[in-house]
Amino acid sequence: MNKITSVIVLLLTCVTLIHAQPSKREFRAAWIATVANIDWPSKPGLPSIEQQEQFVRRLDQLKQVGCNAVIVQIRPSSDALYASSIEPWCHYLTGRQGQPPFPYYDPLTFMIAEAHKRNMEFHAWFNPFRALVDSHKNPNPPKHVTYTHPEWIISYGGKSYIDPGYPEAREYVIKVITDVVKRYDIDAVHLDDYFYPYRIAGQQFGDYRSYAQFGRGANKEDWRRTNVSQFISLLNTNIKDIKSYVKLGISPFGIWRNASKDPEGSATRGGQTDFDDLYADVLLWMRKGWIDYLLPQLYWEHSSHAAPFGVLLPWWQQHSYGRQVYYGLGLYRMVGGSGAWTGTHELMSQVREIRNTAPLSGYAFYSASCFEKLPAISDSLHNFNRYPAMPPRMKWLDSIAPSAPYLKAIPSVEGTLLQWQVTNPTKEALRYAVYRFLNDEKIDLERADRLISIQSLPEYLDLDANKHKKVTYVVTALDRVWNESRGSNAESTNASQ
Repeated sequence: MNKITSVIVLLLTCVTLIHAQPSKREFRAAWIATVANIDWPSKPGLPSIEQQEQFVRRLDQLKQVGCNAVIVQIRPSSDALYASSIEPWCHYLTGRQGQPPFPYYDPLTFMIAEAHKRNMEFHAWFNPFRALVDSHKNPNPPKHVTYTHPEWIISYGGKSYIDPGYPEAREYVIKVITDVVKRYDIDAVHLDDYFYPYRIAGQQFGDYRSYAQFGRGANKEDWRRTNVSQFISLLNTNIKDIKSYVKLGISPFGIWRNASKDPEGSATRGGQTDFDDLYADVLLWMRKGWIDYLLPQLYWEHSSHAAPFGVLLPWWQQHSYGRQVYYGLGLYRMVGGSGAWTGTHELMSQVREIRNTAPLSGYAFYSASCFEKLPAISDSLHNFNRYPAMPPRMKWLDSIAPSAPYLKAIPSVEGTLLQWQVTNPTKEALRYAVYRFLNDEKIDLERADRLISIQSLPEYLDLDANKHKKVTYVVTALDRVWNESRGSNAESTNASQ
């Protein structure tokens, strides 16, 4: 009987996942990695126009599969894919560290503008403490941190890192990040998975000097976690003091701690964890409200013995502490994939499960260039995300919605032109959501399948209006952090008009 019950539950779960209902609020993103030219640009030293064309194509690909945000790596190894007076130009961009693009342009200004043009959030991705990808090669110019502060630099596992044990080093990284917050129109600061590097068997991370100077007899592992937590707390305070709406997001390794080591941990058997190996107590940061979202990297399949996706998803969901949790998905596992990663089934089951069991959440794909190699998953996601979505709200940043628009509908033989106005005394940048209801159905602004556009312009031409007997429209206004106004006046048109 127990076996029969289990089978029934499994079948019901499968049916539920297949029919996962769309939500009008869902974070849908992809990482665009620049280190080693993984996603963009395709190689160092391309002419500026070719870099720009490649980035635009990348955004259009992501828009096609439903993304409403991009997470772009702008500081891969203490260098910059933007104009900086603090750190040198990145060689993955120009082919030579410290050399600006030619003809000159500021890639970050360009990328933000193109993302916003498509109504996509731009999350600026920083690797906070990596100094060199290859510690045996240092072609960097004199203003690189490896030369300006060699006392902070530790070589470990063939790479070089800024030692988080030095308060001045942490302040330096915060200065780099907040410089971007001040000067660029980003929507979020995004940090990746390691603060202290992943542990390497038989090697010790050489922070002896900083520990001797600042450890004050504390347990070394606790001291390292305190260093990182102080960095996160101060970074968040500085970001919010500059621009209160800019989010701080962290993408940690997918296992906080194993339950075998901590009863609060997940029922996993990970070889490394955030808390014990990377010294990132991400749950503390969530509880304290120091970060706005977590994006744990859940790159395992459902059938994984060490870290099953179906175990980790609800565990992270249960540890949100009122902040947003999104889920990083291993799109790269499908490239030449085997086993569970052959075909589209595993990844699509993951996005369905997120939508169905973690409402008002979302996901991000690692990484963007994989879509070029995987047309089947691109088609599946295009169909799955056939309705647009806006990112979830973060009420702790701002809970006051804009005023409702006033709407006019002008029918014609071509379709119906919608135009609207909204009272906006502070002149904040607004977006708008356009809803279309057919015949005399009830107006319900929670219906994702009635949301036909999210846009910045205050007008919309509905070319499909005359296909229906009667159409009723409502428009709402959206502020920077996606607070949504009440609906406008409802305007109806008939096909005979």
